[in-house]
Amino acid sequence: MTTFLIIAVIFTCIAALVGTLLVGKDISAKMKEYETEGDTLENEIARSHEYESKSISVNIKSLSWIYIVLILVVIFVSIGILLY
Repeated sequence: MTTFLIIAVIFTCIAALVGTLLVGKDISAKMKEYETEGDTLENEIARSHEYESKSISVNIKSLSWIYIVLILVVIFVSIGILLY
């Protein structure tokens, strides 16, 4: 039972890491796309506004869910190990 719980935590941590990397990759892809569009003042202002209004809220929500699940699994496993 303990081994199963530890394996569950390890897989959950790996999934959280992969999810975090995917969010980072998405941000990097958007930054490269912005660089290819050019550096006019209007483009920079539009990108800044878009990033502040959309990207942060989406990324924060995604990362929050990833780490909430991670924390819940770790708590569950910790309680399981203590009770076992």
